[in-house]
Amino acid sequence: MSRAGLDKDPRDVARMFDGVADKYDLTNDVLSMGQDRRWRRRVVETVLPKPGERILDLAAGTGTSSQPFADAGAQVVPCDFSIGMLQVGKRQKPRLGFTAGDAMVLPFDDDTFDAVTISFGLRNIADSSVGLAEMLRVTRPGGRLVVCEFSAPTWSPFRTIYTNYLMKALPPIARAVSSNPESYVYLAESIRAWPDQRGLAARIEAAGWGPTTWKNLSGGIVALHHAVKP
Repeated sequence: MSRAGLDKDPRDVARMFDGVADKYDLTNDVLSMGQDRRWRRRVVETVLPKPGERILDLAAGTGTSSQPFADAGAQVVPCDFSIGMLQVGKRQKPRLGFTAGDAMVLPFDDDTFDAVTISFGLRNIADSSVGLAEMLRVTRPGGRLVVCEFSAPTWSPFRTIYTNYLMKALPPIARAVSSNPESYVYLAESIRAWPDQRGLAARIEAAGWGPTTWKNLSGGIVALHHAVKP
């Protein structure tokens, strides 16, 4: 199961994100020790948006990940299944075209986008393989996919430290800064159970994308996967 084997109804996941929307960006900044800003920059560099291109930013939340594409002159569509996230985003960035959508049944025509990207959201799709196939459907031939997702630290001793941080340190920090700290227990569990870099690359290719490469960020805490639609 794509939610890292966690038996959680998609509607519950949406409500969970509704509950953390108000302080979502602040909480991410604190929990990642500011690294999330660097990760977002690397996503933009990998997507390499060009003026006039159409880019779909899935799991866009409040649009923090979408704004750089608009700044580059691309026509970005921030899409998320959490209405609460979209409402917060629309208040903060009224010029972005926020769109509600389920990643497994995207509300877009075939071959619509030059690029599709999703950051820290693939784990939360009820069936990530179906989601990846939908991303393929809405991307034009030759278009690209960039997935930014938590992954497996490459240095074994650090992997142990990181796992302990997720399960022991993350929940109390979340209680201090998040509007719904219980949600971050689920998020920590989903990160632990998610496939590693090679496993995710295989899943992307199995959905029909071309050969998939990846770059490790922050010692493999996060990986950027890149593929092109044949």
